[in-house]
Amino acid sequence: MLRVCVPAAMLVLACLVAHAETTGAVGPVAPPDFRAQFKDSLTAMPDAGDLSTKGTIYVPTYSRVYGAASGAKRLIELSTTLRIDNTSSTKPLVIQRIEFYETSGKLVQSYLSEPLALRPFGTIEIVIPAEDESGGVAANFIVEWAGAGPMAEPLVEAVMIGSQGDTSYSFVSPGRPIRHVGRSAWPQFRFRF
Repeated sequence: MLRVCVPAAMLVLACLVAHAETTGAVGPVAPPDFRAQFKDSLTAMPDAGDLSTKGTIYVPTYSRVYGAASGAKRLIELSTTLRIDNTSSTKPLVIQRIEFYETSGKLVQSYLSEPLALRPFGTIEIVIPAEDESGGVAANFIVEWAGAGPMAEPLVEAVMIGSQGDTSYSFVSPGRPIRHVGRSAWPQFRFRF
């Protein structure tokens, strides 16, 4: 009896483990640490007192889009790669915040526990696989950066890639600096001497 039950129990256990690994039933797998992958792009942090130039960039992303094929809408799932480039040839770029927000504006993930510095012309990337639906249809990234004195603005963009049948789709979503526009409700006083 044991000769039959023990192998059967082992087979059931192996099937459960295999099912959990392929479906994610055990729990979510942590994404790879982009800092380790791009360690050659990182450099020492400059003195915080020197960071006189700052900015915030908004990057819209799409986890899926609808494509029309034969008159019917078809859902195309997309993977997203956020890319941050230091476009300065001489100064490090300090990344102070990278956050991923879902469609309704709720924070999904914060990627930095402390600022990091990109060397001149250095690049980092963060990948959201097509299977990850945590951001919803229209997610976005917020990237806060800083630098010493006048310097080139960073290039921040998202690249979405997906396929349907034998056709592949890809497009770029450029980041936009967040700037406040309009007039203040408070009166502004100007003095001339």
